[in-house]
Amino acid sequence: MAQFSRIIYAMIEPIDESQKAQVVALTGDYIGLARHIFRRRFAPVDVNFDLIGSSSGMFRVSGRHCEIRYNPWIFAKYYDESLESTVPHEVAHYIVHRLYGLGRVAAHGEEWRSIMAAFGADASVTSNHDLSGIPHRRQRRWLYHCACQEHRISTTRHNRITRGRDSYLCRSCGGELKQVRV
Repeated sequence: MAQFSRIIYAMIEPIDESQKAQVVALTGDYIGLARHIFRRRFAPVDVNFDLIGSSSGMFRVSGRHCEIRYNPWIFAKYYDESLESTVPHEVAHYIVHRLYGLGRVAAHGEEWRSIMAAFGADASVTSNHDLSGIPHRRQRRWLYHCACQEHRISTTRHNRITRGRDSYLCRSCGGELKQVRV
């Protein structure tokens, strides 16, 4: 009988308050650099450390409110690299938004890449980190069926179906997926 070893990773602790203060300060420094480059004033942006999952950072706009969200667990595991890449990456999104508006340019398009170049930062869009020990969200799975089998689909797909925005077909029989009512 084969034995399998189970690797259990220790949960990473998020960055502490002094490190958060450094990240906030660096975010402000990049906004100041953009002010110098574009000779235009940019308002400070809210910075939060509430992001979980596989993303290091996120720039978000809700109405007139802008914020940059950072993942404190990924920053803890890859602190120096996150300061060097994630902070300018998210600030560049903020500056693009202020210069060009929302939805008028591609997220990682020419405008964003030129700001990253002006910041002297790498314009790579994603990073490939080992995320063991970093908490992440788990989506609920919804039970659906077709003519030949049951399917468990994500909350995202379930919501698209219930809002009438999408439908999904089984790869085996080609039948439309229907929700199993319990």
